[in-house]
Amino acid sequence: MRPGRNPEPLGKTPLLDLTYEQLNGLLASWGEPAYRADQIWGWLYRSLAADFEEMTNLPRELRERLAEATLLRTMEPLGERVSADGFTRKVLFALRDDQTIESVLMHYEQRHTTCISTQVGCPFGCVFCATGQSGFVRNLTPGEIVEQVLYFARQLKDQGRRTNRPITNVVFMGMGEPLANYEATWQAVETLTHHEGFNLGARRITISTVGLVTGIRRLAEEGTQIGLAISLHAATDELRDELVPINRRYPLTHLMAACRHYVERTRRRISFEYALIHGINDSPEQARQLARLLDGLLCHVNLIPLNPVPESLYQPSPQGRILAFQAELNRWKVSNTLRVERGADIQAGCGQLRCQRMPTG
Repeated sequence: MRPGRNPEPLGKTPLLDLTYEQLNGLLASWGEPAYRADQIWGWLYRSLAADFEEMTNLPRELRERLAEATLLRTMEPLGERVSADGFTRKVLFALRDDQTIESVLMHYEQRHTTCISTQVGCPFGCVFCATGQSGFVRNLTPGEIVEQVLYFARQLKDQGRRTNRPITNVVFMGMGEPLANYEATWQAVETLTHHEGFNLGARRITISTVGLVTGIRRLAEEGTQIGLAISLHAATDELRDELVPINRRYPLTHLMAACRHYVERTRRRISFEYALIHGINDSPEQARQLARLLDGLLCHVNLIPLNPVPESLYQPSPQGRILAFQAELNRWKVSNTLRVERGADIQAGCGQLRCQRMPTG
């Protein structure tokens, strides 16, 4: 246990782990009227209460019981970095079991986007990703996923930014694979979109996956407008097997079939994330291979300058190669965007800060 940290009493229920129905059931078991669930839910997700004492329309006896039986917060910030331009903020959180995760807040002209984690570490081992190289520890709970969003929402509210809804977009692109922690991820989505709570529009949420075909097909059947992003990074099985090892289980033919099914079911455009790695996947010929792979699919390619990991063999493509790659996609009329680089000076890439803070012996 990290010195100075006081573990929370065992047996307490993390309040953010509860669905609205479960919260209602807990309060009913205490003999409370049904409207108390609405009040507490509103304090949690609309008013962004950080302490039970803020819930001033609850009887003191109920506030005391909540404090005795439940937890409002289950993580604490250990470290924070802010980019030189002030647009990106990265926080390392300690969880109740002393594990750590990272979350990022990115400011854009009209948006405040938070990038959140769904697992401690990651089991899929993408070779250029700091999280993938650190191994897998455990899944996050629904409350631990949601709490990352609420943390930044409180910060922005305290700064007076968009007090009605401080966070405008949420991307499940932090540490871990969201579709490998499907139940918790989906409960977090339902909590964040609940109309009586945080009330974030489904179209403002994007779930990213390395290509878990079963999860993509399951997501297609949810009947929602959540965005889907695929971490692709290569247009041939030979190269993707090397970069994204899950491709050996779900090769591109299976992955693309699942993507086409998703588009057919949802009528939503898929985003493909393509991190450009110098001398590995950034040639004009590989751009042509990518164009042929995506031909006829409703999609958009996000070209991403690779976040460099110290001592890694995989390094970012130089600007000239990036622009040549993009020009080839444009020639093939593939919808694409070159992502604005954010947070490189604070190592905002997934897992980088956590790796620096992990014990080495």
